[in-house]
Order: sequence, then C-alpha cells, then structure tokens
Amino acid sequence: MAERARWYVVHTYSGYENKVKANLEKTIDNRGLHDLIQDVQIPLEDVVETKNDKTRVVQRKKFPGYVLVKMVMTDESWYVVRNTRGVTGFVGPGSKPVPLSDEEVEAMGIVEPVQLIDVEVGENVRIISGALESCIAEIKEINYEKKKIKALVNMFGRETPVELDFNQIEKI
Repeated sequence: MAERARWYVVHTYSGYENKVKANLEKTIDNRGLHDLIQDVQIPLEDVVETKNDKTRVVQRKKFPGYVLVKMVMTDESWYVVRNTRGVTGFVGPGSKPVPLSDEEVEAMGIVEPVQLIDVEVGENVRIISGALESCIAEIKEINYEKKKIKALVNMFGRETPVELDFNQIEKI
C-alpha cells in the first residue's frame, strides 16, 4: 500500500459517537477492511465532578459529535465511513476530507496502540511497501517511540542506509 493511513475527523449526530464507532468496527470486521480502516477512536478526557459533596473523576468526550478514524483514503474506505449509520460526513471543505497533521493528532491526545515487532538488531527483514519494496534490509537500530528502524539495504554493491516504519517491514 503506497499511501499511509492518516487520521480523519468524522462528524456524527450528537450522542451517536459510540454507536458510530461500534457500527464502523462491525463493518470493518464483516468486510475485512482492516488494512484500509485501521482504528476508530472517540477522544476522552478526565473531568473532576462534584455532586452531593462527593468528588469523583469521570470521563467526558473531548469533542462531542465527532469520531476520529485512522484510514487509508480510497473510494471504498470513504464510502464505508460516509455511509455508516449516524455519520453526517467528514470534516473538510466540500466532499474532500482533510487528514489531521501529526501535530494535531498529538495535540488531541490520540493514543495509538503500541506496535511491537519481533525483530532484533542484526536481523534481516523484507521491505513490503515503499520505493524499496521486496528488498532485503539488515536492521542496525530500532526506535520503538517513533516506530521506525534504521537499516542497510544492499543496492548496486553498496550498503545504503534507510529509515523504515514498522509497518513497512516483515520478518523473513
């Protein structure tokens, strides 16, 4: 897959956020679209609430009426999300959804599941996407925070350093 998944904001009917998330996840499972639509989240925040002289922490939606979807934008993925019950549309000008920037994603507090890979420094891996697809690379460094590896690819008889995302490689 040449294009990487990005976060998009989907507008829903007020109070339908959880139903939209459940319906979307069910559709993803039924149609096998895990590679196109990777994650659906409703950003929550902890709020201190005092009621009857009792203080407790409750979770509230940060953006009522909105759901965040991490997906690769294709006609099929757009159609599935747009036609999910409770969705009124994507946030963006006209009919073209605009992905969130990495800074916006970080500011919204979106927690992505930690992606673990079963490889070690010195191992060889196959590159499964990007310009170097199907090349073999030797891992020199693994950065779990950025979800990237630094590796050497043998090109034209020379070792060339490359930086790859975890989802761009597979263990041989």
